[in-house]
Amino acid sequence: MIDNEITLKKLEIFLAFMEKENIGRAAEQLGLSSVSVHRALHTLEEGFRCPLFIHKGRNLLPLPAALTLAEYARDIVDLTYTGIEETRLKAGFGQQRMRIGTLYSLTLETIPRLIMGLKVRRPAMEISLTMGSNEDLLTQLENQLLDAILISVSDSQIDPLRFEILPLFEDDIYLAAPAASALNSDGTADLQDFRSQKFVSLTEGFATYHGFSEAFQIAGFEPEIVTRVNDIFSMLSLVQAGVGYTLVPGRMKKMYEHTLKLLPLCEQYQMRQTIALVFNRNQQQDPNLLALTAEGRMYARGEGPV
Repeated sequence: MIDNEITLKKLEIFLAFMEKENIGRAAEQLGLSSVSVHRALHTLEEGFRCPLFIHKGRNLLPLPAALTLAEYARDIVDLTYTGIEETRLKAGFGQQRMRIGTLYSLTLETIPRLIMGLKVRRPAMEISLTMGSNEDLLTQLENQLLDAILISVSDSQIDPLRFEILPLFEDDIYLAAPAASALNSDGTADLQDFRSQKFVSLTEGFATYHGFSEAFQIAGFEPEIVTRVNDIFSMLSLVQAGVGYTLVPGRMKKMYEHTLKLLPLCEQYQMRQTIALVFNRNQQQDPNLLALTAEGRMYARGEGPV
């Protein structure tokens, strides 16, 4: 068995000393003290159970055995570096490509700002963007098909031991009505007044669908849903066309404020989504994720979508 005193770290120190031929210069290169370098060389010699150096005055001179060890140690350390790098790349750590998942509604303002910041921090990084529902994105993250996702954590069961959660902003839910409707845009929406109206909604798994269902449970009736769609933009196009009403998060307000009537819900129906960046804890030191979380924190300190 290999002696416990023979370690990769000591081989690194040994190679630095062989290159610099001086304990002080090797220590400076490695960011260690001269005492630490001397101790590493001495214990490495003990591990090999043969002399590697000879003292000549204050200098430590390598013996032929040390020259032989240096040849093999370079291969060992280089191969270890390669193995570490390949392993990290296989795990998706430190690649020049990042896979981000997002809700459709976050592509209006949040995602563009984060991506612009990422490209400043890591210009060579290629970003792959996947859009989907809360449920679908979380499943892809769990299966390591995505590196990070932006979802509503208010409506999701997320394991805090496995995933890191960085809240970005909170968002209120609004009633969206066709522009031609007789609603007073300055008021609030009482869902009891819409029992006879038709609605469009997202399919199950979307964060906004969860809020939609919860609001009508509080109102005490089942809305008449004429169609369900798989993205929020299609849903709001149907509302614009007069197909029905719906509930949407406030982040859509800026884009649709001139083509739809968007009313805040009455107090008893009010609810909030917490939008957050979610990623695996065991990858939080990945350079790409460090850049993304730095941008996320900057975003969270701002005002968020308006």
